[in-house]
Amino acid sequence: MLAYRNKLQYMKKIILPVVLLAVITTAGFSQLTVPPDGGNKKAVVEERIGITDVTIHYDRPGVKGREGKIWGQLIHVGFADLGFGTSKAAPWRAGSNENTTIEFSTDVKIEGQPLAAGKYGFFIAYDPNECTLIFSKNNTSWGSFFYMETEDALRVKVKPVSLDKSVERLKYEFMDETDNSATVMLLWEKLSIPFKVEVDLDNLQFESFRRELRGKRSFSPGWQSYHQAARYAADKNKNLEEGLAWATQAINDQFVGEANFQTLSTKADILAKLGRINEADSIMKKALPMGTMQQIHQYGRQLLAQKKYKEALSVFKLNYEKNPNQFTTLMGMVRGSSANGDFKTALKYAEQALPLAPNANNKNNVMTMIDKLKAGKDVNQ
Repeated sequence: MLAYRNKLQYMKKIILPVVLLAVITTAGFSQLTVPPDGGNKKAVVEERIGITDVTIHYDRPGVKGREGKIWGQLIHVGFADLGFGTSKAAPWRAGSNENTTIEFSTDVKIEGQPLAAGKYGFFIAYDPNECTLIFSKNNTSWGSFFYMETEDALRVKVKPVSLDKSVERLKYEFMDETDNSATVMLLWEKLSIPFKVEVDLDNLQFESFRRELRGKRSFSPGWQSYHQAARYAADKNKNLEEGLAWATQAINDQFVGEANFQTLSTKADILAKLGRINEADSIMKKALPMGTMQQIHQYGRQLLAQKKYKEALSVFKLNYEKNPNQFTTLMGMVRGSSANGDFKTALKYAEQALPLAPNANNKNNVMTMIDKLKAGKDVNQ
């Protein structure tokens, strides 16, 4: 037993220094976190287009006094053998250091060409007249030294645009945003390279509704989820039958359904757009007594926009009877009467509304209406 303990102590004396040496050696060759080589700054820019997230990771080289020597010199024209790696015809890496990557959370169109959702290596074959943008399935390589054309997911051509002022550090920006598109622009020195990203927002939105309404959103926060989907269908005048089903669930679902002004009026709106006018009118008769002053007023304004002037006046009258001598309901009577050509009655209500105006902007608006009515003009025009 004593011999065994002596042997064990001897082994510890030998093994422990060896392990410590291995740890020290490994640590000696590891790298600590430091800024990228050459002072190129890492950056990420992200924007949501509709419900699609677009994310660009890149490194930002600087001009560093090389004005006039960037494009066509530092950044080679077309494809070139960079003297390292496996590619003999490499584009520019659209930044510095690792791959510039661009990621789309849904399918998109780039300059009108379809590209599936995913993360891509982004390269540019620069040309002063027309640049080739490359979206590669390989997004993990170092720069473009290992670029392979066979991994291309998409190529599009765009024209570079000259800039008046020099941009010291390369950057990407989102410009010209709309509900379903944006222009992504690379800017460096006195040149920009723009490309348009578009999404099929309505179809993506409907797909998202269908998916979410099969999960926790089907019962939380309640009727609001079904109503939101139905309201979108009504506002876009698309997928109305599906929207009608959502509207019905918002009212009648045994767990979350609730008959209120919002749910009922949205269902009525969809029914009207489907040509089922009698059903729509019947539901609105139930909805109106449930509405707040503002909800009823906005519904009246909606009817005015649809040029349903008699129906609008009827709604404004109901609101006035329910909420008499309020600025909002008085203004409803002004608009409703004026839309139906009764300028005298409209003027009477406008003069009553003037001293009740809640702020200077409203007061000026009423005074403008009074002038129009005295001149025999419709205040809704």
